[in-house]
Amino acid sequence: MKLCPVADIPEGEIRQAALPDGQPIALYNVDGRIYATADRCTHGEVSLSEEGCLMGKIVECSWHFGTFDVTTGAATGMPCEVALKTYPVELIEGVVHVVV
Repeated sequence: MKLCPVADIPEGEIRQAALPDGQPIALYNVDGRIYATADRCTHGEVSLSEEGCLMGKIVECSWHFGTFDVTTGAATGMPCEVALKTYPVELIEGVVHVVV
């Protein structure tokens, strides 16, 4: 599924995109590589793309400061215990695509 030009996601930033069913996902640029996860924190239901902070490959939720590894979806800091759903990403001619 085609989402956006890779240039729309600056390195070290998070952007929101939507799946065909309208469900939001978060896109992350970590050292020039794009990753995609579910946009909602599994602990507090907050949007990671709108309120999260990306530090390297770790996104921190602003509500309770739990963390996730965006490359794997793994919960890496309490109170988060449930991993984020991840989506495979392909870059085709400079455009971000996810496999759903």
